[in-house]
Amino acid sequence: MEIAYRFAFDAAHRIEHFPEEHPNRRLHGHSFQVEVALEGDRGPEGFVVDFARIEAECAAVRAALDHRLLNEIDGLDVPTLENISVWIWNSLRSALPQLARVTVRRDSCGQSCTYGGR
Repeated sequence: MEIAYRFAFDAAHRIEHFPEEHPNRRLHGHSFQVEVALEGDRGPEGFVVDFARIEAECAAVRAALDHRLLNEIDGLDVPTLENISVWIWNSLRSALPQLARVTVRRDSCGQSCTYGGR
């Protein structure tokens, strides 16, 4: 069984290894949407993981990312969708061992990345 929880954050970043003339080398921002999926069997209480626990863990991640310059966050000096997905995975994995995947989207760009720990 798989359950999922979504949250959003807004943040700025720049991709510094792009050429000077590339627009994404300059500071710019996005609205990001994150889906965290957990996999497992229903426990005696009837659910895989209590959503209140998932929400609390994701709130801490959101607080670390929201309205920040992602380049300044430890481990996100190159804040691509791929690296943001891995960073969120690493931030949640110990608290939520049933974590199956993390998907980060930039809907305005039609882009996403899904990471499953491999």
